[in-house]
Amino acid sequence: MKKLFLVLVPLLFCGVSFSQTPEEMKAWQENMTPSKYHKWLASMNGEWDAVVKMWMAPSQPPNISKATTINEMIMNGLYLRSTHTGKMMEQPFMGESIMGYDNAKKEFISTWIDNFGSSIMLLKGYLKEDNTLILEGNMLDPASEQEMHVKEVLTILSEDSHKFDMYMIVDEQEIKTMEIQYTRKK
Repeated sequence: MKKLFLVLVPLLFCGVSFSQTPEEMKAWQENMTPSKYHKWLASMNGEWDAVVKMWMAPSQPPNISKATTINEMIMNGLYLRSTHTGKMMEQPFMGESIMGYDNAKKEFISTWIDNFGSSIMLLKGYLKEDNTLILEGNMLDPASEQEMHVKEVLTILSEDSHKFDMYMIVDEQEIKTMEIQYTRKK
């Protein structure tokens, strides 16, 4: 009871009210209802084989590896969780992203974490009319301790394949650092 009191009293003094008008309730309902963009994300549900090409320098050939991705819609169809496993630079690799469409902000938002670093990458973007998702954000380069501008492009090629491209933006030039070709497992 004491804990409940400690939570409720500050809320009362801050003027927080839990009653809402019908318009406010409608806005909340619309925000929590999956949209056409969530259905677009759901088209990637399932298990995927991935061929990963990663460039350490633009003048060098890519490092090529294979991976597996499991995509699943979570939280009543509002978010796509992607779990990635494979090898990168001969090391075991695990990564996970959560991607969703924010109905209120009218934008896609994506996070990325992996076992190659302790930073969390946050990207935001939009879906073009040709079914290409463009996301941009920043990531920390631990070597230089500088933020790096990142662009990701996700293109649906068919029901059973899609492509992911990642670019670093340096002096307003896009430098391709990664390409992943996904094929749905049968």
